[in-house]
Amino acid sequence: MGVEAEYPSRQIAVIDIGSNSVRLVLYRLEGRAVWTMFNEKVLAGLGRDLAATKRLSVPGVASAMTALRRFAAVIEGVQPDQTIIAATAAVREAEDGPEFCARVAAETGLQVRVLSGEEEARYSALGVLAGAPGSQGVAADMGGASLELTRIGNGGRNRPLDKGVTLPLGPFALTDPKGFDADRLRARIAKRLAPVADAYATTDLHAVGGAWRSLAQMHMAMTDHPLRIVHEYAMTAADVRDLTRLVARQSKASLEKLPGVSKRRAETLPYAALVLDGLIEALGLKSVTFSAWGVREGLLYAGMSPEMAAVDPLLAGCSAWGGRQGVDPALPRALDGWLQPVVSAMPEAFGEERDAVLTSSVCRLADLGARLHPDHRVDLVFDQVLRSPIPGQTHAERAFLAVAMNARYGGEAKTPSPVAVDRLLSETGQKRARALGLAMRLACDLSGRSPQLLANAAATVEKGALRLTAAEGYADMLLGEQTRRRAKALAEAMGLSLSLSLSLKMQEATPH
Repeated sequence: MGVEAEYPSRQIAVIDIGSNSVRLVLYRLEGRAVWTMFNEKVLAGLGRDLAATKRLSVPGVASAMTALRRFAAVIEGVQPDQTIIAATAAVREAEDGPEFCARVAAETGLQVRVLSGEEEARYSALGVLAGAPGSQGVAADMGGASLELTRIGNGGRNRPLDKGVTLPLGPFALTDPKGFDADRLRARIAKRLAPVADAYATTDLHAVGGAWRSLAQMHMAMTDHPLRIVHEYAMTAADVRDLTRLVARQSKASLEKLPGVSKRRAETLPYAALVLDGLIEALGLKSVTFSAWGVREGLLYAGMSPEMAAVDPLLAGCSAWGGRQGVDPALPRALDGWLQPVVSAMPEAFGEERDAVLTSSVCRLADLGARLHPDHRVDLVFDQVLRSPIPGQTHAERAFLAVAMNARYGGEAKTPSPVAVDRLLSETGQKRARALGLAMRLACDLSGRSPQLLANAAATVEKGALRLTAAEGYADMLLGEQTRRRAKALAEAMGLSLSLSLSLKMQEATPH
C-alpha cells in the first residue's frame, strides 16, 4: 500500500445524453483519482413521448440541442484532453434517434456514440465499482426510459459478472395515458421484472440514477442524517419501502414542495419509487446503497489500464489530495510503516483488511492542514475530510478518517461534530480512530515530519505499555516535553502505561 507514483493530470469531458437529462461533466484525472471540476445538467426529457410515439419529444429535442450547443462551446474553450459523448435508451430506441445524432453532429460538431442496452448496463455497473470497489450484489441504473440490471462482485479486477439486462422500466416507459395509478403500475412493474427475478435475486442493490438519488436525499432530510452525501448512503429494504410508498401517495404539487425536488423531477419521482419498491419485492432485497457514480464514471473507468483500475480509489484520492497540501511526499509511506506496531495493538473497527486501507489512507492525509490557519485548522480539516469528494468510502469510514485527523491536529475527543460522529461511527471505531490520530500526531511532532528522523525512533506495545525508543545517537529526539505529552496522550487513549528508552540501539537505524 505504498504511495502511488505521481501521474500527470488529464481533463476529460463527458456528455451524457439521457432519456430525461442531458449533462456535461468535466473531470480531472490524476491517475486513479477522479475529481469533478464542472457539472451542468438540463432536464430535457428527450424520452418523454417515447412510449406513445416511438419518437423523441419535440420540446425535448429543442431543449437538448440548446444545451448541446452550449456544451460544445464550453468544450471548445476548455480544450480537454479527451471528449466522450454517449447517448442512452431514448436515442437508442427512438425511430428518429439517428436523425437526432446527425443533427447534433451538423450543428455542434459533436459525434454521439449511442450505447446499446448491454453497453449501458456494463458502463453503469463499472461506474458503481469504480466508486465502491467492494460492492457486491446487483447494480441497478434507472434512467428516464429504461432500467439496467447487472450482477457485480468477485468479478476479477472489479469487473461486472454478467452482460446485464435492459428493461423498459424508466418513468417515461411506464407513463399511462389513463393517468397515474399506483396499483396498476405495481402490477406492470412486477410483470416486467418477473422474467429476470431469479437471475438477479440478491440481498444488496446498488442504485444509480437521478430520481433515486432524489429519494435518498429526501430520506436524509427526513431522518436528519448528518451527512448530505448520496454516494454510499445505505438504507434497509424496510426503510426504502416506507419511503417509496409515501412518495407514491403524494401528489405532484406535494412533491414539488419538498426540498431539492424540481417540478420536472416531481413528475418522475413516483414512478422511480414504485420501480424501487418492485425491485425489493422481485429480487428479495435486504438493503439498498445509493451510488453517485454511474455510466459517465464507468466510461472513464473502462478507459483505464487494468493496473490503474485496480488501485483503491480512496487511497488514490487521499494520495492526490494530501500530496498537494503536504510538505514531504515521503512522509505518508514512512508514517504508515512506523505506525504498524502501534496500530496492530488496537481493536479492529472494520476488519483487518479494511482497517489497513483506512490507516494507509489517513497517513496520506497527515499533512492536510499544513497550509491552513492554525487557529482554525482542526475544524477545517475535520469538515473537509468528513465531506470530501473522494469515493471508495462509506459514511462510517468518512467519520473514521475525520476523527483520526481531528486527533492528529490536537482536536478534543468530542470532535467538532459529536452528534454526527456518534450516529455514523461505532464506539470501537471512534476509539481506534482517535488513537490512530494521536499516534500520527506523536510521529509527526517527534520527527518534525522528517521521514529520515522518524526512521531513528520506534513505538511498540509490549506488556501493557507503549514503549518509545530511539536509535543510538538519537536520544535527544525523545527528550522534548511535547514528545512526552504526545506519547502520554496516545498511551492513555489506548489504556497503556508509557515507557521511554533514550538510547536503545535499533537494528534498522541509520545514524549519521
